[in-house]
Amino acid sequence: MPAGRAARTCALLALCLLGGAAQDFGPTRFICTSVPVDADMCAASVAAGGAEELRSNVLQLRETVLQQKETILSQKETIRELTTKLGRCESQSTLDAGTGEARAGGGGGGGGGGHSERDTRAGDSAAQYSRLNSSSQTNSLKDLLQSKIDDLERQVLSRVNTLEEGKGGPRNDTEERVKIESALTSLHQRISELEKGQKDNRPGDKFQLTFPLRTNYMYAKVKKSLPEMYAFTVCMWLKSSAAPGVGTPFSYAVPGQANELVLIEWGNNPMEILINDKVAKLPFVINDGKWHHICVTWTTRDGVWEAYQDGTQGGNGENLAPYHPIKPQGVLVLGQEQDTLGGGFDATQAFVGELAHFNIWDRKLTPGEVYNLATCSTKALSGNVIAWAESHIEIYGGATKWTFEACRQIN
Repeated sequence: MPAGRAARTCALLALCLLGGAAQDFGPTRFICTSVPVDADMCAASVAAGGAEELRSNVLQLRETVLQQKETILSQKETIRELTTKLGRCESQSTLDAGTGEARAGGGGGGGGGGHSERDTRAGDSAAQYSRLNSSSQTNSLKDLLQSKIDDLERQVLSRVNTLEEGKGGPRNDTEERVKIESALTSLHQRISELEKGQKDNRPGDKFQLTFPLRTNYMYAKVKKSLPEMYAFTVCMWLKSSAAPGVGTPFSYAVPGQANELVLIEWGNNPMEILINDKVAKLPFVINDGKWHHICVTWTTRDGVWEAYQDGTQGGNGENLAPYHPIKPQGVLVLGQEQDTLGGGFDATQAFVGELAHFNIWDRKLTPGEVYNLATCSTKALSGNVIAWAESHIEIYGGATKWTFEACRQIN
């Protein structure tokens, strides 16, 4: 085709494609198509390219571009806002971490000059306690002191949890935990000084342990281990309103078996007793915020077991680790489930609540003996393997000891 005719053909084809529409489609490109000299160029272009379809595609593409442009602008604005918030969070995290270190750093030096705000407030509580102390106000002052200390511990442990969530590295967690535990130890020394007169006047078994929060470092350890046992009875007072599951009141681990003897209520499962990693489900319902007395008896012959709540038998069974004696020389922990010997704690399995009068016998108690324990009879026995005594219990990580007399303070 001659050059002049080709140019005219392209121009006419462009007019046919645009159809004389007034709408502006932005920058355009002319597409030249060879047609016979005597052919209808507009009809040929429609047949060849589909002008209407092409116009529709152009409009759709333009709409898509505009939508994507709006989305990009919106996302840029969102990114800008998130960047601003992130900067604020990082600044606040840095400020909180510095505050936490300042509050936690006073307990490890062993002197009077490094105490934190926590110690100052505990000191204020001590001063108030001293000013108001009198024989007629002992009970009300104890309640005031306990309330103050509980409030301090909740604040400290809440800060611990915040710092642990905010710091990713295990090294930072370990360092922070050492600082906090050191500060808590200092705080408990203050508490011990305030309670000294009261402790001297109370019998060694008139106390309870309190575990206020789920952590993987708050627990108590029984100084004495268990002997080899072919039967046992374990009894205790418990008070908890934790949900789901009150956690692990106690666990006994031996080399090679972390679940030698465990009492646990984890998640939505019922309370269970584990012997040599074998499980029996118990009928206990205790997470109502009230004190309950519970006992479990077991004999290795046929693995027979019985469960008592508040002096009444509520369940029994057999074939629980039959003919497996409880192994000696293990570690007995209150408040945590051991995954390794003396450690490997998991915060989700920690006991939350109060525990007292934890006793173990190397025989099966009779129903009458269990009832005497639950009703605080003068005939009630102390454990001949583990007897509840303050001198036998060491506490760690923020667990506390308070005066407790069963059947007088319950509910």
